Amino acid sequence: MATKLPEAPRVGMVSLGCPKNLVDSERILTKLRSDGYAMSPDYAGADVVLVNTCGFLDSAKEESLEAIGEAIAENGRVIVTGCMGKEAETIRARFPNVLAVTGAHQYEEVVGAVHEAAPMPPSPFVNLVPDAGLKLTPRHYSYLKISEGCNHRCAFCIIPALRGDLVSRRPDAILREAEKLVEAGTKELLVISQDTSAYGVDIRKEPRLWKGRDVIPHMTDLARELGRIAPWVRLHYVYPYPHVDQVIPLMAEGLILPYLDIPFQHASPSVLRSMKRPANEAKVLERLKKWREIAPDLTIRSTFVVGFPGETEADFQYLLDWLDEAQLDRVGAFRFEPVEGAAANTLPGAVPEEVKEERYARIMAKTAAISAAKLQARIGRTLEVIIDEVGEEGGATGRSQADAPEIDGEVFLRDAGHLGQGDIVRVEIEDADEHDLYGVPLA
Repeated sequence: MATKLPEAPRVGMVSLGCPKNLVDSERILTKLRSDGYAMSPDYAGADVVLVNTCGFLDSAKEESLEAIGEAIAENGRVIVTGCMGKEAETIRARFPNVLAVTGAHQYEEVVGAVHEAAPMPPSPFVNLVPDAGLKLTPRHYSYLKISEGCNHRCAFCIIPALRGDLVSRRPDAILREAEKLVEAGTKELLVISQDTSAYGVDIRKEPRLWKGRDVIPHMTDLARELGRIAPWVRLHYVYPYPHVDQVIPLMAEGLILPYLDIPFQHASPSVLRSMKRPANEAKVLERLKKWREIAPDLTIRSTFVVGFPGETEADFQYLLDWLDEAQLDRVGAFRFEPVEGAAANTLPGAVPEEVKEERYARIMAKTAAISAAKLQARIGRTLEVIIDEVGEEGGATGRSQADAPEIDGEVFLRDAGHLGQGDIVRVEIEDADEHDLYGVPLA
């Protein structure tokens, strides 16, 4: 007689916030799946729902609270984790029926809460998961988190309060995870942390053996080793410390993508000082020039805050002039928003909301014009493109080496119905607009 196995409890997941949160969600789901739990794509089929929250901005907190409310309304059995877990009292005051609240990267606690809320039925069998774990991204690209926390104390940020000081992962553990991801189909590794450039400062004297050689916990050494594993390696959240200069030759060699995501935040020395960030914008311009001489196709993306307390019109104009000289490829901007617990909240010189809006519009117009000119210069060139999606009518959407998923531009292709998701192909660029490219794959 056949033995009927008991059905495993099903877990639903709502993951909000940044890619670092997404990696946390993947790790939690991987652990739960290895424990035998099944996954549910909707509220109705879930025995318990996890909401991984973001708590960086007030607007993000409100989005998290709305997501918790929706999960309770649709399912009723909800466990809250993530950055907003530090505000358990706020969450429980609004939603007293949540089953548990845990903080960011508290994997054991959230998994334990799931075990308590939806216990596994007794079974002698174990459900296996892929070596790469469960993923919330398409198969062909994966986020690779190399550290937690941050040692900076920027005036506008509360990440250290949410996630603590920097804690770097062992390099051999990172490389082993990268290898498993690539074996499972990953073509592009997106390296993330709060401060990628600071990787290893806490474990610098602890090299680890990998493939018969010692690997030092340092951004340059790690990037070199990752470049030997994956076709594309993209670096995010890179602070422009002096040793970043050592990474540029790896880009020129083709080991890692010629792409740096550097959160400059501003250019005015006075605003940078108020933000408690290095005020060396002139030296950065010199370094950008040298980097581009070494790796001519280098793409620099960055983010800037407008309307920071004390920002004058002269400060903002300084930023616009700096952008004219820096010619950054991809730029995002944010209007300053007070975050509970941030030191910036007590600074004098609050900028009126209408002035923030006006400055935001000006910086976006400026950077859109720079982006359009840079993309126009690519018309007629042949670029490598990774395919994200293939349409039903012969078209496809992909990204060049200058484009990270979901935050940068895309490449729209014609005559591409023969391609598959994750293919890396050579594309002739035929047209461009402010943010995207258009082309055709070469035979």
